Amino acid sequence: MELPIVLITMGDPTGVGPEVIVKSVDQPAVRGRLRAIVVGDTRRLQEAAAIAGVRLAVHTIAQPEDARFAPGAIDCLDLRVVPAGLPFGQLSPAGGEAAYRCIERAVRIAQSGFAGAICTAPLNKEALHAAGHRYPGHTEMLAHLTGTPEVSMLLVAPGLRVIHVTTHIGLLDAVAKIEPGLVERTIRRGHELLVRAGMARPRIAVCGINPHAGESGLFGRGEEDAKVAPAVAACVADGLAVQGPLPADTLFFRARRGDFDLVVAMYHDQGHGPVKVLGLEAGVNVTVGLPFVRTSVDHGTAFDIAGTGRADAGSMVAALELAAQFAPRS
Repeated sequence: MELPIVLITMGDPTGVGPEVIVKSVDQPAVRGRLRAIVVGDTRRLQEAAAIAGVRLAVHTIAQPEDARFAPGAIDCLDLRVVPAGLPFGQLSPAGGEAAYRCIERAVRIAQSGFAGAICTAPLNKEALHAAGHRYPGHTEMLAHLTGTPEVSMLLVAPGLRVIHVTTHIGLLDAVAKIEPGLVERTIRRGHELLVRAGMARPRIAVCGINPHAGESGLFGRGEEDAKVAPAVAACVADGLAVQGPLPADTLFFRARRGDFDLVVAMYHDQGHGPVKVLGLEAGVNVTVGLPFVRTSVDHGTAFDIAGTGRADAGSMVAALELAAQFAPRS
């Protein structure tokens, strides 16, 4: 059985994406689990390798089928998307356009069946918008490019997995959007992913919306009973190991202790806060529900240190390892 092919998109070329890529792809923990192709810009990767002091040859390819997967080298599908002299650490429309084109090409390749997963380096939303691509982030862009009507964001940190019912919308809009069908579909997407990763019966805990999960109607307007409890009941009736709605202020502690394999968060900050407290350097973002596996670092472009050689590649290594774990084998 061959190792899975994982496409790595370069992200915004003015951020730390190129650096964390070159620092991670030739590590034994990565190379022994997957075959990597970077969708990006050869010259930029070479610049990043020189800045980071990484001895890694960049092999330019015109088509993914040309990849050699040779030790000590990385295959780059060179889109020539970075203008000469584009500085590191500065937001620009050119950086946003480059990030978009890398994603667009990688999606086409993955949809063709050539690769089983995409791992994305960070992009910058402001730069993306400046280039005319009006998406809240990677997740929504990938859903649009693949024609997927609904996806979920799952964050993975040491000892904790969190899938989100809603993400990049305001808190009032999130509460309005939450309804039993959406909660149930989110639970089932998370369950399916963990089963595919080898868990026979994942233990899933579902957060409430209000403090103390409403505390029997003391807080809120009955949202837990109306929006969350019916979804939990439907999943339990199908034999899934699901509990909730539970108070979020203690649930994440219980999950990290080992009581649960997955937490279902209702809105962005409810789920992101605990994950990011555990450390951005080891977090991974997974988009669940696409036609292919997608993982990403759980940090931004870090313009303040881009081009200095100081970027930590831990999150990229973790994202690549997770992409290899979830990707189908040929």
